[in-house]
Amino acid sequence: MTNNQEQTTHQEAQPSYIKLAMRNMVRKSGKSLRHFFLSAIALLALFIGLSYLTH
Repeated sequence: MTNNQEQTTHQEAQPSYIKLAMRNMVRKSGKSLRHFFLSAIALLALFIGLSYLTH
């Protein structure tokens, strides 16, 4: 095998988007947690608001 053939056969698969997202979340944990909690509160407020309007 030539060097080029070895490189193409032994290439590693690129990490999945989920793995990259998880790695990013671990690296930027403070910002990720803040965004998660803001999103959760906003979603909860939306559901409470909709239930109040449709009551």
